[in-house]
Amino acid sequence: MPVRLARFLARAGVTSRRGAADLVQSGRVLVNGAAPTGPGDPVDAARDRVTLDGRPLALPDTTWLVLHKPPGYVTSRQETGRYPTVFALLEGAPPGLVAVGRLDVLSEGLLLFTTDGEAANRLMHPRWQVDRTYRVAVTGRPSVAPREVLARGIPLEDGPPVRPAAWRFDGGPTGGELEITLREGRSRVIRKMMAHLGVGVRSLVRVAYGPVLLSDLARGAARPLTRPELAALYATLQLPVPTDG
Repeated sequence: MPVRLARFLARAGVTSRRGAADLVQSGRVLVNGAAPTGPGDPVDAARDRVTLDGRPLALPDTTWLVLHKPPGYVTSRQETGRYPTVFALLEGAPPGLVAVGRLDVLSEGLLLFTTDGEAANRLMHPRWQVDRTYRVAVTGRPSVAPREVLARGIPLEDGPPVRPAAWRFDGGPTGGELEITLREGRSRVIRKMMAHLGVGVRSLVRVAYGPVLLSDLARGAARPLTRPELAALYATLQLPVPTDG
């Protein structure tokens, strides 16, 4: 099935979908020996020959994995002096695999990985409004009225106020559990929201990303996405499901 050249380049792992236009404009990309008219040109991976600086490009088989990230791991390919990388938990994974978004080092839960760059970009981009659901064990009672504050939106320094798509709080005078769904991802956004509410965070677990659920996946374990999960995920992103395995 033909795909746009920008998506082909992103899935080949040589650029992001946004960076494809610059790469094409530079003249470094040829399709069947000719310069394309733009990043939107259709490309059939089975028939067309795409090169970058004269080097043929090929699409890897599309891989999707879900990992139950444990606390104490960084969402990066680079280890820090103190914490190992989540990629150490994905033994034998293909080199083009990228993490979809991040979880901070103290947080745990569902982390998606894929070789499909365009799908990853859509999952992370606020435009596509993909749900991320978190379960937060909190300590203390909110210092403000949560219903009013969450409905109004919580102001953050790095952008507009955050308004949850849904939330539910079960608790008492010493703490409780908050389940909250956002449609965007920002650095440490949940922890910043809890600080604004005046409660502490005992644990933070992402339990769903779009149609993919963490369910009973053990800490540190990973699995491939099922066919129904892939179908639901690509339908959410308005993209065709890859046919390459």
